[in-house]
Amino acid sequence: MTFAPVAFVECEPARARVFENGWSSFGPSTVYAATATSPRPSLRVYEMSTFRADTPAPPTGFQGEGLLAVDPGDGGPIHLFAAPDARVECPSIRAVAEGRGVRVTADGVVEHTQDDGPGGLESALARWADRYAAALGVRVAESYPTGWCPWYQYFSKLTERDMYENIDAIDAHELPIDMIAVDDAFQKEIGDWLQLSDRFSSLGGLVDRIHASDRRAGVWIAPMFVGARSDVYRDHPDWLVRTEDGSEPLWTGHIWEQDLYALDVTHPGAAAYLREVFQTWRGHGFDYFKLDFLFAGARVGRRHEDVTALEAYAMGVDLIRDAVGEDATLLGCGAPLLPSVGLFEGMRISCDIAPAYAPEDGDISQPSQAGAVLSGRGRAFMHGRFWHNDPDCVILRPEVERRAKWARHIEAYSGVRVLSDRVNSLDAWGLETARRLLTRSTPKPLIPSMP
Repeated sequence: MTFAPVAFVECEPARARVFENGWSSFGPSTVYAATATSPRPSLRVYEMSTFRADTPAPPTGFQGEGLLAVDPGDGGPIHLFAAPDARVECPSIRAVAEGRGVRVTADGVVEHTQDDGPGGLESALARWADRYAAALGVRVAESYPTGWCPWYQYFSKLTERDMYENIDAIDAHELPIDMIAVDDAFQKEIGDWLQLSDRFSSLGGLVDRIHASDRRAGVWIAPMFVGARSDVYRDHPDWLVRTEDGSEPLWTGHIWEQDLYALDVTHPGAAAYLREVFQTWRGHGFDYFKLDFLFAGARVGRRHEDVTALEAYAMGVDLIRDAVGEDATLLGCGAPLLPSVGLFEGMRISCDIAPAYAPEDGDISQPSQAGAVLSGRGRAFMHGRFWHNDPDCVILRPEVERRAKWARHIEAYSGVRVLSDRVNSLDAWGLETARRLLTRSTPKPLIPSMP
């Protein structure tokens, strides 16, 4: 890869700040002192899921994916460096403090603009997002459904009985929830999306029960992933993206303790299968789809057709949209962020939340309240301009650390509000707070407030 000079921003680096946009939904995105270095992945598996694995960041400084901004800190204009259309090309943009300024380079076409309007860096990012959305013709819906999902209570141990218990509890407490979702655990294997696990006997009765409560039915799917234990992997090895170095696995171990591969949506067989998956679930009555780990769809590698990784990613999302219809709601997660503008109603813009405040290994890109707050604030300017921001789920049960602080963050920065506690585990404060958060809507658009 070649990084060419873009600009040298003259300033006193000790006073300057840099905004760095991460690659995927999970990638840290916030403002840093210009003399600092932004976070780097602590493990290879995190580099694959969170950072841009095909373009690792340099040892020092910053690497914004499609967007980077420099505030000289002297009251002068904000310098914004951005892709003209990140859906076509999303360059990596680097910045490093050097002498009497900040040097900016990029590995693709970048537009350099200056903003001398009021409000500083945060408002300049919001104005840039307004212009970018207008140029791409993006229209964001006025409202977004509230929901309940089981992930942060049950994780992959979810059962059909757990779903029915919570539907009954939501009804009993009259929680203002529009949609109830089935999450990871319903499927036989990652990639085998039409075969149920032994925890579920049928989804038809479950959908009927959700609809009987006058709510929409949602489902979680990781459409671009194929697990090594799946029938799809065994029967259709030609449906997989091969990485440039010849090795096949995209991800090894981690969540599902198996090798994971990227589905090649340019292959006619793989495309037909993906279409069948989503048409089937739409036919069963699901009209809310959380599409997770979408970074796999933009993995650089060898495909059936000679298309770029970003073209293949857009093809996959367009195929899903066509299969489920324009009236369905698509929530993106783990997605290449700027290449997804205009493709989704809602988008995760942070790492996963967790009951613990701090990440276990200190990697701020990994599940934690601290990491979710950091990027939820950093990407607040995207809400109402690109989509409805999803800063991740509302979790309020007593064992959640600093739960009042997380509730305040949700109240201030969320456009997507989905409860993810076992409803019967909530105490009086949790139920009252859940009801308030699920009732009130966050104004749009937002202006971030960053350190």
